[in-house]
Amino acid sequence: MLIFDYNGSALVAMVGKNCFAIASDRHLGVQLQTIATDFQKIYKIHDKLFIGLAGLATDAQTLYQRLVFQHKLYQLREERDMKPQTFASLVSAVLYEKRLVECTCFLKCVYYCFLCL
Repeated sequence: MLIFDYNGSALVAMVGKNCFAIASDRHLGVQLQTIATDFQKIYKIHDKLFIGLAGLATDAQTLYQRLVFQHKLYQLREERDMKPQTFASLVSAVLYEKRLVECTCFLKCVYYCFLCL
């Protein structure tokens, strides 16, 4: 049995002109057993950047904490928020760094940028 059979989830994200939408279920369960119905899977990085993480809950929370840490370091160094393209590169680098360790986390990045849309 795969780890994905234990922790299922759903994430949907859309970007339109001057708007975005991101949605997920809030169910945390193991196979047929419900553990929580208010589990957060969409995380705010800053006002214009959100990330949705699905998969194994511990991997998702660890990845989120690491991304927030890296974003705060970037804010201190650059004195501004990360652009979506920069954040996407950061996510890619963090996931590539952990490529040899099994990470069962799926993600969707959604950004809202007035200049890009």
